[in-house]
Amino acid sequence: MNKSPHVLLFPFPAQGHINPLIQFGKRLVSKGVKTTLVTTIYLNSTLSHKNSTTSIEIQAISDGFDEGGYASADSPESYLKVFKEVGSKSLSDLVKKLQKEGNNIDAIIYDAFNSWALDVAMDFGIDGGSFFTQACSVNNIYYHVYKGLISLPLSVPVSVPGLPQLECWETPSFVHNYGPYPGWTGIVFNQFANIDQARWVFSNSFYELEAKVIEWMRKMWKLKVIGPTLPSMYLDKRIEDDKDYGFNLIKANNKECMNWLDDKPEKSVVYVSFGSMAQLGLEQMEEIACGLSDCKFNFLWVVRAEEEEKLPKEFANQKITGKGLVVA
Repeated sequence: MNKSPHVLLFPFPAQGHINPLIQFGKRLVSKGVKTTLVTTIYLNSTLSHKNSTTSIEIQAISDGFDEGGYASADSPESYLKVFKEVGSKSLSDLVKKLQKEGNNIDAIIYDAFNSWALDVAMDFGIDGGSFFTQACSVNNIYYHVYKGLISLPLSVPVSVPGLPQLECWETPSFVHNYGPYPGWTGIVFNQFANIDQARWVFSNSFYELEAKVIEWMRKMWKLKVIGPTLPSMYLDKRIEDDKDYGFNLIKANNKECMNWLDDKPEKSVVYVSFGSMAQLGLEQMEEIACGLSDCKFNFLWVVRAEEEEKLPKEFANQKITGKGLVVA
């Protein structure tokens, strides 16, 4: 080939989904693969492009919420429905645009949450690779739910290949607490809707972590485990000076965090974070605050700006500079 192979990376537009694919992309670039990250118009407008993503190019498509992104949707169900409808057309338009400009596209590696992206790839005769950000063991359980081999709501322990028998409460919360988040429940189970048509399946895991599950999944699909997706300098140092984690969708006060942590003894800090989507109830927030206040450990608790009002007043007003730190 006279041209470098060209891969589109298409993560789900959330913090914990974008950065693993960026790390994978940096590995591809280091092997001579031209790599383009596809994000949404809204996120592209809010990102600081000072992030060191080596020579990964960035292209933006519409998710139907160009002015406010996910937060401006009426509900998760509404966002996911519109994202699929608008995103499919917008991704198709991007592929046509790139091809018209002479940019060959050899593969689209898409977040398994965006399983519809494989349909777009196949329409153009492009190879598709499904990328799972979660561990193979979790996906194994989701797959068995999707195939109807685990019935919900759960009433009996769960047995799946490669794992010991699990009590109901030991399964992922979408499985053992079926119902409260219908939109997200649908997306995690439907990651497998067209997976048999993907040329590759990638997972942010590594063989030694869950060998038996990986061996079982390899009987089903062309699975490649390529994790943990961390900057190279913290793993194998194959990419020189690569210490960048990717994009920060939430403004982080890294200096405050690091200064506070550096002042604490090793293994003395409990880290609490529920990700960028979960919404806790008032009583849950109060119980966590009480638990952290009463425990014998220091704590670093991530509370998103829109969740801060749920913190107990006496907890929020109290500046716990010594024992605890609450950050966005």
